[in-house]
Amino acid sequence: MAPNKTALIIGASRGLGLGLVQRLKEDGWDVVATVRDPARAPALAAIAGVEVKTLEMNSAEQLDSLQHDLKGKTFDLLFVNAGVKGPDDQDPENARLADVGELFMTNSVAPIRVAQRFAPQLNRTGGVIAFMSSVLGSVSIPDAPELALYKASKAALNSMINSFVVQLGETSLSVLAMHPGWVKTDMGGEGADIDVATSTRGMVEQVKAQAGKGGLKFINYRGEALIW
Repeated sequence: MAPNKTALIIGASRGLGLGLVQRLKEDGWDVVATVRDPARAPALAAIAGVEVKTLEMNSAEQLDSLQHDLKGKTFDLLFVNAGVKGPDDQDPENARLADVGELFMTNSVAPIRVAQRFAPQLNRTGGVIAFMSSVLGSVSIPDAPELALYKASKAALNSMINSFVVQLGETSLSVLAMHPGWVKTDMGGEGADIDVATSTRGMVEQVKAQAGKGGLKFINYRGEALIW
């Protein structure tokens, strides 16, 4: 009997990250999930069999500790979900250095640093590295000026994913920049199109479909290609 597939989910206390853990466990995966503060993630703690780890993604020291704790493990999936919306007022005229720095560090830079650290621990014959991107990160689609800074951070993430893939060189790993859809979460709001279960079920199916194919794709939860 083949061993269960294993996933490392970064940012799983609520919303899409929590939903990914739930879907993967339903599908029989072994899951390691990170949160900033395990004491504030009761819904994650309630899922049987999940190994919960502490990680503030912007902290190199905490990333060092996580890497040490997980040394020797092999993962079939690394899904970097953690991200923030940024300041309520996203007019560049009113942007503050601290807010913009935190937004881009969290949404654009830190996800790549996590992937760089754990890429060597991905299954060489079918491993998938997925990043929670957004269609708002497409520079080809003029949209949502009220989220100008958030949009820019996701466009920067997509750019850094491209650079990361070049850095990987010849590899059989599949790398996905994924748009989850407009989802009913704290960020998406109650007026969104789909619920967390629909989005995360779709994303897990896309991860399974892309495993072993290699290359880089920018797709949504239904597997439809998006323009960069």
